[in-house]
Amino acid sequence: MQAGQHDIAGHWLNDPQHRAFLAADARRALDFFDASPRRGGGFHVLDLDGGPLPGQVQELHTTTRLVHSYALGQMAGRPDAAGIIDQGMAYLWSHHRDRDHGGFVWSVEGDRVDDGTKLAYGHVFVLLAASSARMVGHPDADRLLTDIAEVLDRHFWDDAAGLFRDEFTRDWQPFSTYRGMNANMHGVEALLAAHEATGEGEYLRRAGRILDFFIAGQAASEGWRIPEHYDGDWRPDRAYAGNPMFRPAGTTPGHSFEMARLLLQWWDLAGRPAGVAPAQARALTQRALADAWDDQRGGLAYTLRFGGAVDNPARYWWPVTEAIGAVAALIKADPQPGDEAWYRRLWDFAAAHLIDHERGGWFPELGSDDRPSSRQFAGKPDIYHALQADLLPLARGLSRQAQQLHDIRPLDRNHAG
Repeated sequence: MQAGQHDIAGHWLNDPQHRAFLAADARRALDFFDASPRRGGGFHVLDLDGGPLPGQVQELHTTTRLVHSYALGQMAGRPDAAGIIDQGMAYLWSHHRDRDHGGFVWSVEGDRVDDGTKLAYGHVFVLLAASSARMVGHPDADRLLTDIAEVLDRHFWDDAAGLFRDEFTRDWQPFSTYRGMNANMHGVEALLAAHEATGEGEYLRRAGRILDFFIAGQAASEGWRIPEHYDGDWRPDRAYAGNPMFRPAGTTPGHSFEMARLLLQWWDLAGRPAGVAPAQARALTQRALADAWDDQRGGLAYTLRFGGAVDNPARYWWPVTEAIGAVAALIKADPQPGDEAWYRRLWDFAAAHLIDHERGGWFPELGSDDRPSSRQFAGKPDIYHALQADLLPLARGLSRQAQQLHDIRPLDRNHAG
């Protein structure tokens, strides 16, 4: 029996009650974030009750992640009644897209550019949004996909290294030699989605090159932890400490989970080539769980020092969602003893402490008393991580999950799938 052909009938992934729980949580989250559209364009960031937070600044990753998330929800059978895909696609083209210099600015406020920096992190999310919009047949998806593919190829893709460069000024002047794992990791996510949406093989090839550098090249020599930050020659910069949220010092176990899941998705799309991809994904996941899980309180530490000691013990929602996704992918690929226990442990913790069962969505962080906290985040900033934790386990396979969700339509109450 080949990897990925195991019988998982005894796992929660195949349990009707658990699958109903996942679908219900996804529906509540989408209902909650339906309040996101701002009159006149763009989106609000929502408080814990679903009301708009003060401020008009719109960041690129917020717009793109909403488009992607609602496209995924629509594929799963939940119509976008709030018009978030339409509003997001229009806003990307009319406001984030830089008509003067090309590319997409990081943030806007009304009709004014707030931060014109051109970041790979934001641009790969534009590729993700365009690809997901194409899967749901949005009429503006192809023009956005063509535009962002050209921008990424011209400015960000370093073909000699097989990686994405990180940052430029608004008029495309390099202002640092910083290179980062995070933008490349989300680049893999976007490239795989673009391959699934278009069938173009170059997207898959580039995703494989990025994965090979960070996993076979870096993680394998770093005890299966992935350095986050690099210099201009793609050497780990162990002294780097930038933005504490987007570029924290040390290593980030939540990203190991994401990379493990993406590696298995790539492996499946590439025809499951002989090799060590499943073993690498397992090594990344097991190391991150061992390093970051809080044995006393549950949850996962945000960052680690090199060597694995906890650096920032803050417990955010998104590492838990990504650990769920990684363990679910391992169960689908090659289930081993202990996988089911971890999958249940993660969901039990989320259900007890992170999910807002009353209003929908997940609380973004917990205090030492296990209650929702707002030290780092205001309100509920994101549907993207939690919605994928709900929806991706519902798909039976490791890749082409949006299409599989479309086939089974788990969020459609009238569909038998």
